[in-house]
Amino acid sequence: MSETHFGFEKVEEKDKAGKVAGVFHSVASNYDVMNDLMSAGLHRLWKTFTIAQAGIRPGFKVLDIAGGTGDLAKAFARQAGPTGEVWLTDINESMLRVGRDRLLNKGVLTPVCLCDAEHIPFPDNHFDVVTVAFGLRNMTHKDAALKEMHRVVKPGGKVMVLEFSKVWKPLEKAYDVYSFKVLPWLGSKVAGDADSYRYLAESIRMHPGQQELAKMMEQAGLESVEYFNLSAGVVALHTGRKY
Repeated sequence: MSETHFGFEKVEEKDKAGKVAGVFHSVASNYDVMNDLMSAGLHRLWKTFTIAQAGIRPGFKVLDIAGGTGDLAKAFARQAGPTGEVWLTDINESMLRVGRDRLLNKGVLTPVCLCDAEHIPFPDNHFDVVTVAFGLRNMTHKDAALKEMHRVVKPGGKVMVLEFSKVWKPLEKAYDVYSFKVLPWLGSKVAGDADSYRYLAESIRMHPGQQELAKMMEQAGLESVEYFNLSAGVVALHTGRKY
């Protein structure tokens, strides 16, 4: 049996998806509140930047993978308009339910789908833009997921990965204290779940850095790959094209 990482822990590949699902079932109801607290609201700016870079126009077909509570899908659906097609997807049913309800409460009607990014249930060359925000690091086979994103995006289309990355070196020590002391404490006090937020901090450390992820995207077939460091590299937005 092959092993993979679940945070700092090594687990059997077949068990990782279930363990990640447990984390997000646990945090789904408090996800947005915790995001605001953990990032001091910066996650909204990171997503706003991503939305601007996506350049969604009326009629576009967009796939939002691991879309969670629907922040990107909401904006994309409004930009794509009634002639567009914007799918909110997530592998986690609890997160998808929260996202679907949130969109409905905002008056946004867009399709939702329970979706494994390693086996995307859409045809080749279907979408103008494919996005994944803060989801790639939780996937067991990131290379397979990136190849699937490349498969379903149209020639000329764009794949975008917004994810935690490697912070600017002078900030590493302070960032470690925040990640491994403050985050679990917040998780315990607000969500009643320190372990899930400890895993989230660990999963960030195990995720590929900026240049490594850019190389992975190129190996998946994407071209013109570039990345933008946000908040001193706490987060990076990677983009790649299919030609």
